[in-house]
Amino acid sequence: MSRIENIDTNEFVGQVQRIKAMAELATRMNVGSRMGMQYDGERDIAKALGYPQTINYNDLLSAYVRQDIAKAIIDRPVKSTWRGDFKLVETHRDDDTPLELAWAKLYRTLRIKQSFLRVDKLASLGNYALLFLGFNDVNSSEALVNPVLKGVGRELLYLKPFGQNVVQIKEWDDDTSSPEYGSPLVYQVDIGEASSKKSRMVSIHKSRIIHIAFDLLDSEYEGAPVLEAVYNRLKDLEKLVGGSAEMFWRGARPGYAGKIDPEYMLTKDTEEGLKRQLDEFEHNLRRVLMLEGVTLDSLEPQVVDPSMHVDIQIQMISSITGIPKRILTGSERGDLASTQDKDNWLDLIQMRREEYAEPKIVRATIDRCIEFGVLPAPEKEIYKIKWQDLYAPSTKDQATIGQIRASALKNFTYNPEAEQFIPFDAFLTFFLGLEEEEVEYIKKLQKTSERIITPELKELSDENAPTRRERPPRETPREDEVPK
Repeated sequence: MSRIENIDTNEFVGQVQRIKAMAELATRMNVGSRMGMQYDGERDIAKALGYPQTINYNDLLSAYVRQDIAKAIIDRPVKSTWRGDFKLVETHRDDDTPLELAWAKLYRTLRIKQSFLRVDKLASLGNYALLFLGFNDVNSSEALVNPVLKGVGRELLYLKPFGQNVVQIKEWDDDTSSPEYGSPLVYQVDIGEASSKKSRMVSIHKSRIIHIAFDLLDSEYEGAPVLEAVYNRLKDLEKLVGGSAEMFWRGARPGYAGKIDPEYMLTKDTEEGLKRQLDEFEHNLRRVLMLEGVTLDSLEPQVVDPSMHVDIQIQMISSITGIPKRILTGSERGDLASTQDKDNWLDLIQMRREEYAEPKIVRATIDRCIEFGVLPAPEKEIYKIKWQDLYAPSTKDQATIGQIRASALKNFTYNPEAEQFIPFDAFLTFFLGLEEEEVEYIKKLQKTSERIITPELKELSDENAPTRRERPPRETPREDEVPK
């Protein structure tokens, strides 16, 4: 038997994957090392500006934890994506289906939205993140390496998000007939609490894991970290913001230049006393100087406004992340942003929901729960995720819209000839912008009010209604009555 035949297949695939990962890492390092090189390597702009050639997960995590704008870049889109509750909707029936009821209970008891939000942040920070589904089919952590067992009474007990820094891919799926061939099969996860600084490595099968990667490019399982493309700009902002504070600290308070009178004899004791007074003055221990033979001239403060330079860096970050500048630096809901900025921001969040959050996180979790019997199967094998409407008008907007509609309706109803040109239903739909269901509801209310008014009440109302007094026809005046 040859040496190749003695090699375990899974071990061989693992070696191939490790070699591939090392090759990808080497390629990235090579790309990073070539960044900013000019004149055949004679000029290294990145090195001159202090930009690192390679960036690892800890660098990005440190930026997120310590730098305000880096935290905003991650938190603004994630929090806006998961703002409000979302529901699983299977049919348009008035009563809830078994799937809808089971999901609503699971959503509430396990606080699923909070877990989704956390794993979204972790996936945005690194190349990927994991959402560990804790099923009740095992009694020990050692058994987590096995696939989930299907059976009656299967339950989901908890969800745990894990970042890339505590995860290693231990084995890969080498089954060529599997639709997930070449994907991670077993993960090695450090489930120890970071606060206790105790490591506890556990092997977990992929059926218990939702693998989440954001902004995929050349890999199906590793995306591009959000902060990676703007990391240099973050470093520039640190220089500008920190440098401006240091500049103000050193330059706002004027320095002094001392001049000794040429005719004055400075003794050693006088020199020591002068130094002591200046030190006490510098450290705010003395406000009055007793000088003899020395004149102090105040130097002009050297302070420059850095706002224009900071704005350029913010603008560059906004252009690559898609976060409008006013929303990035203002409130999370964009109250300080213009209407166009707000619309663009909402479009970005809506696209993020549809193309990433819903298929990669929400539906992936629901489908896994349906597969193992935690949730009942849908009646028609189709269900929808109903998010909170991002474009719903605020209370102030609703009041303004209602006022405008009421004014338009008043003008329409006061003109009796208007309905000859535009039917009332068409006016409600095209001019007031009401939906078909809303128009039907208004017509239903009209019919209800007509039934309430009985013929007797209508006759009584007609009798008491004021009638227009007819003016008698005026005779044509005679010629002698016409004034001359």
